[in-house]
Amino acid sequence: MKQTIEYLAIAAVAGLLLGVAACGRKEASPSSVQSKSAPKASPLAVEVPAAQKQFLAIEAAGAAQDGEALVLPGRVVFRAQAQSAVGAAMPGRVAAVLVRPGELVKAGTPLLAIDSADAAGARAALDQATTRLASAENVFKRQVEMVEKGVGLEIDRQEAEARLKEARAEHARARHAVGLIGSGQGNRLTVRAPLDGVVMAIRVAVGASVAPGGEALLELGDPDRLQVVAQVPEGELRRVAVGQDAEIELPALAARVAAKVESFSPKVDPESRRTQLYLALARKTEGLRAGMLAQVNLRVTGEAGLSVPVAAVLIKDGKRRVVYVEKPDGKFEAREVQTGRNRDGRVVILQGLVPGEKIVVRGALLLDTQAEQLL
Repeated sequence: MKQTIEYLAIAAVAGLLLGVAACGRKEASPSSVQSKSAPKASPLAVEVPAAQKQFLAIEAAGAAQDGEALVLPGRVVFRAQAQSAVGAAMPGRVAAVLVRPGELVKAGTPLLAIDSADAAGARAALDQATTRLASAENVFKRQVEMVEKGVGLEIDRQEAEARLKEARAEHARARHAVGLIGSGQGNRLTVRAPLDGVVMAIRVAVGASVAPGGEALLELGDPDRLQVVAQVPEGELRRVAVGQDAEIELPALAARVAAKVESFSPKVDPESRRTQLYLALARKTEGLRAGMLAQVNLRVTGEAGLSVPVAAVLIKDGKRRVVYVEKPDGKFEAREVQTGRNRDGRVVILQGLVPGEKIVVRGALLLDTQAEQLL
């Protein structure tokens, strides 16, 4: 019922305005018609009787907001240095899987046991290198003592020293090789966790053949080193900067967490026309897991100008934007303006208005119809 009354009131105002326009045309003299065809000294003004003015909504143009929220889709991910893909140092066959997916482990925790003939060979080579090194050290020590007592030759001491250097180098290589394959005895080697974290995935089973350079056997991630990655349209990149504040919404946890922009991806995806934005969380959030969906609310710089309701701006000829401004004498003037960003039912006016000017925010179309009748 309320909508019907409002519709009838607007229709009555339109009829009265058209009636005023018709009277104006009947009383116009030939000289006044000629003056209309001549260039006007001032913009066209529309006069509305006080009885009908109450049906217009008028609002003062105010400054646009200093900033606005840019809402971006995102997800929780591990930081690059918080992930580790664990592979095999020697070819062999998996003898045992010692952990489960989701299990928290410390650096050095045994993850897998692998039987490898190469591991047995490497350990045997280290034993042999250790024996040769001990022998070379004894020979060199004896040659030094003999030279000091005057019963040995310098050339024999130098030769013993050269053999000692070779034995030390061979022993270092063998020890390094054994260090890579990990602890164990004989042909059994143990794969250990390189860092603290959680077992994200196990990609092998007992009996599987493995080799260096192949696919990762396990994946580890540090649950305390997470970040959020968001997708930013390329048209919004100029409004985002490193260090900007943001708020992360986590629907799965029903939580909000403060964050800051850390960095950008150096490229834009050619299909989505978006780039990745990385954000650091301000605090640790209980229950947060990699892969969770997130919504990033980023405070960005707004456009300078005035803000008015979208309904106040009329589009003329498909390209011109016009608002109706109330003048001090009570008449309404059609003013062409330049508009900016449109968001949340309001549009930014970049040029054409000054702060405090009163504009018609409802009923502007009726005034525009009246103005056309006066042309």
